[in-house]
Amino acid sequence: MDDIRSLKPMQLDALREVANIGAGHAATALSTMTGGTIMITVPTINVAKLEDVPPQISAPEEPVAAVLMHMLGDLTGRTLLVFPKPTALRLSELMLRRPQGSSKELGELEQSAIKEAGNILSGAYMNALSDFMGLMLLPWPPGLAVDMSTAVLTTAYLQFGSDKDFVFCVESQFYMKEVNEYLRGFFLLLPDFASLQAILRAVRVARAKTAPA
Repeated sequence: MDDIRSLKPMQLDALREVANIGAGHAATALSTMTGGTIMITVPTINVAKLEDVPPQISAPEEPVAAVLMHMLGDLTGRTLLVFPKPTALRLSELMLRRPQGSSKELGELEQSAIKEAGNILSGAYMNALSDFMGLMLLPWPPGLAVDMSTAVLTTAYLQFGSDKDFVFCVESQFYMKEVNEYLRGFFLLLPDFASLQAILRAVRVARAKTAPA
């Protein structure tokens, strides 16, 4: 049976290419939303146990803002777009065209802006995955959680069941050229079991076609 832990470096490279395309689309969408020029660094992707992800995102005592979306269509599961709280505050300022440092808490308006951004950014990653696999993905309206990263991810994990403990974690840095500033976000893909097998087969086929004879 295909297992996520058996992916070889070349197969992870295929997923990294998908993540790179998704992040590029996300940067374009962010530029449109904020009215500024936003570029990306090459994203890093790793496969990790869900319980090992929180320390990568933030310190244990630091809250995060997480946009949760259900993934429907030919692939099913969930996606999480997670921002450390300072990044979420800054993103809300950019979305609302406010001065830097003016947002102190994630109030209703700020949360609405982050949810809108998360909806568009997660959609960019999902569209890249959809194009790569030639399958239809339908995003569900997003939900937003503001809590410690461990609590947010545990909640997502409990919604899956006990055998879905490995996730794809994509870290991207968005560079805002005009203000010389970086924003860091994490896109987590939590496919259900059947969808995970489909993704693993797709990356193996992609690398088999491009591997040297």
